[in-house]
Amino acid sequence: MAQAPIAHGAGGRSTQARNLHWLLTNLVDEVPGILSVAVVSSDGLLLLSSDPGQGEAAAHTEGGGPRGSSADLATIVSGLGSLTSGAAKLMSGGLVKQTMVTMDEGSLFVMSISDGSLLGVHATPDCDMSIIAYHMALFVGRAGHVLTPELRSELRKSMESTQ
Repeated sequence: MAQAPIAHGAGGRSTQARNLHWLLTNLVDEVPGILSVAVVSSDGLLLLSSDPGQGEAAAHTEGGGPRGSSADLATIVSGLGSLTSGAAKLMSGGLVKQTMVTMDEGSLFVMSISDGSLLGVHATPDCDMSIIAYHMALFVGRAGHVLTPELRSELRKSMESTQ
């Protein structure tokens, strides 16, 4: 089945890329307790970020994420995703759907997206975990079907050009 060509609009970004950026911005702005968000490809590359240092390609967030950049969050998300997938394989547990880490000073959530990509969220220690997980699931449900190889390539190029 052939993929529809990606239509490009204002700013040179495709409609699908603009929609994903809008979904990410909405997630960060509307869900209390979220500090930063990263969407990471199955091979560990940062595709989308809420890091304000990433220029117009990123959503704005007030709280700031981990001590480093969005690339640090992407590395953590990718590593945690790999670790939990390996553990699930050893335990014959099937596919990992979500991982949650609670810490004294924050929480980390990682959720699988249908194409093997991962959505990672760094949140405040007092966040409502069920609300965060619910909104992450909504994002995954909306974003998963449009994250085609062509769109992942476009997002990678966009992230590389802003760094």
